[in-house]
Amino acid sequence: MQRELLLLREMRDAATAIRELVDGRSSEQVGADGIRRSALLWHFTVLGEAASQVPSGTKDANPKIAWRAATRLRNRIVHGYWDIDVETLVATAVDDLPDMITQLESAIASLQEPEGTDPAL
Repeated sequence: MQRELLLLREMRDAATAIRELVDGRSSEQVGADGIRRSALLWHFTVLGEAASQVPSGTKDANPKIAWRAATRLRNRIVHGYWDIDVETLVATAVDDLPDMITQLESAIASLQEPEGTDPAL
């Protein structure tokens, strides 16, 4: 369960960082800023890699999270870097990631031990 929590938190943190990177910026602004664009690509890669490693039981318990889409986008970035559309990345950040962050927070909360509970009992 610790590994699952780690992966879900990595996904949440990457998605949150992506949202911060594009906050209030157009795709043209993001694309023109090389460091911001690189950071965006990195965080999408982390998001997708973590999604690919989440155990199937956790994925099955959280079917609304776009596990496959995150993994596919990661693969597209890693294997087709020169052909990545920044507009698509920005649209994904704006349109899809707020819900994903909420869903990830819910999944994290469901896996965490309640405070004051001894897991050995």
